[in-house]
Amino acid sequence: MLNQQPVLISGAGIAGLTLGLSLHQVGIPFRIYEAVRELSPLGVGINLQPMAVRELYDLGLEDALDLVGLRTEEVAFFNRFGQEVWREKRGMLAGYAWPQYSIHRGWLQMVLLEALRARAGHDCVVTGHAVSGWCENDGGVEITLSDRASGHVIATAQGAVLVAADGINSTIRASLYPEEGPARWGGTMMWRGVTRGAPFLGGRSMVMIGDRNVKFVAYPIEDNEEGFLINWIADLTMPPDYDWLAQDWNRPASRDDFAPHFSSWHFDWINVPAIINAAAGIWEFPMVDRDPLAQWSFGPLTLLGDAAHPMYPTGSNGASHAIIDARILARELRDGGVTPASLARYEAVRREAANRVVLANRDDGPAKVLEIVSRRAPEGFHDIESVLPYSERQAVADHYRVLAGMDVDELNARPPILAG
Repeated sequence: MLNQQPVLISGAGIAGLTLGLSLHQVGIPFRIYEAVRELSPLGVGINLQPMAVRELYDLGLEDALDLVGLRTEEVAFFNRFGQEVWREKRGMLAGYAWPQYSIHRGWLQMVLLEALRARAGHDCVVTGHAVSGWCENDGGVEITLSDRASGHVIATAQGAVLVAADGINSTIRASLYPEEGPARWGGTMMWRGVTRGAPFLGGRSMVMIGDRNVKFVAYPIEDNEEGFLINWIADLTMPPDYDWLAQDWNRPASRDDFAPHFSSWHFDWINVPAIINAAAGIWEFPMVDRDPLAQWSFGPLTLLGDAAHPMYPTGSNGASHAIIDARILARELRDGGVTPASLARYEAVRREAANRVVLANRDDGPAKVLEIVSRRAPEGFHDIESVLPYSERQAVADHYRVLAGMDVDELNARPPILAG
């Protein structure tokens, strides 16, 4: 290794922790700096696609994932009358060599954190230190570390390169693109919660019901002696003058703000009002992303995960693409040295591919079938084939799968990202 200074990582989310585990795997020194003082399992349910699960398995985390997540077996789409539009197998039932997981984001984060500290030592993640500034120098990069609450500078640190994995509201991205401003809102507000309830369909299904304007998504993230835990999301398109920036992100919310739109959605296979009413807590935040960037890497600095390509959750791909980012970046640093040139090669592999998924998710991703059916049959249908033939439904699913890097045959045949 030409430069033994550490890789500095801003942010201990899924992207930053996966990068830390990957760098440890290939013997590259690193240090992660996280703004919060104590990491805890916050967040909501997410899905990990097989391409990302493969990478976590290659990090030795298969047993841990099975302890905290469920293997998703299918995704099914229904209109607002509960009529089935499209259904397809997922994970190993779809032919992948690896499963898909439905999992609580915070539980996944804790799995990654515990594994990293067990392997690389507790001090590899420094909490209570926000990266508030950076500058390039002859030896690589120097960062300024501050207390987020007070803004007081705590320390500085020197490294070979800096990786910004500090999320959709990345301080480092903002320093590179000061005119960008707040995240881009597409007009949808989301209400999210978890509910103990009865299983639906096969008990390992993700369902999407409705259309772009009024949609309900649900999937299980836990099935144990305590019962069946359903993660759910209710989406509503708001009026153009809705002041979404005035809302506190991830704030506790009232059912009255959205539940009436779903009051009639009680079908023989799922009871949406009952799921909403039984939730222990409900949180509201806007569905946002950012416009794709033309450049991620600037000398000894690059962007990773949501700092590089935040995307709508419609394709269940945000965390998965962050994991792929981390693995490819670790490979390039291993093969080419911890240098700006390796950061540029990582960007060359990842940027356009991730940007395509950002734009596809704005077009509803695989849920686009619901919008098509809603337009063609707004009052429901007797035969889905007369509304949206099988070949068209399959084409929508196949197009998104290939675009997102999820083609079954290609993924199964692809060599490991970090081959030995």
